[in-house]
Amino acid sequence: MGISTIILGIDPGTNIMGYGLIRTGEREPLLVDFGCVEMRQLNDYYEKLRCIFERTLQLIDEYKPVALAIESQFYGNNVQSMLKLGRAQGTAIAAALYRSVPVFEYAPRKIKQSITGYGNASKEQIAAFLQKIMRFDAIPDKLDATDGLAVALCHYYQQGKAPSSGKYKGWNDFIRKNPERLG
Repeated sequence: MGISTIILGIDPGTNIMGYGLIRTGEREPLLVDFGCVEMRQLNDYYEKLRCIFERTLQLIDEYKPVALAIESQFYGNNVQSMLKLGRAQGTAIAAALYRSVPVFEYAPRKIKQSITGYGNASKEQIAAFLQKIMRFDAIPDKLDATDGLAVALCHYYQQGKAPSSGKYKGWNDFIRKNPERLG
């Protein structure tokens, strides 16, 4: 067993920001907290960015994470959406840097693959896997919360602590090689 530490994972967004916190250093990672920051009620775009910055600082100050893991941008056709997402991501990163917390970015496909073994897994599949792995009772209404948790767990696995890794020939192969992820 190592020293107990906290990892903060963030799924950035300007309407909803998902976050998840896990404790490491135990035999397996433990769920600390996860949830969403709702910003749909804010009409001013810059107020949304302020909200992201302040809530990220609050999470850092409360839980003292050793790392911020954040989902990187994916490439899409809507340039305006990508720009807004990039600003949301940059704002959360700035909050972490302001508190001297190291930042790690992961591509959406990498996050999905690290949790489910499949890079094209749906949000619902990720949430179901996380429910088994992290042992929480109910899947939240907003899957941004489980997305944030997935980013934190992805970072944990990327630090060399995954129970197993490698290529899989499909769902059955993944399940056979990772029975502990199914509860």
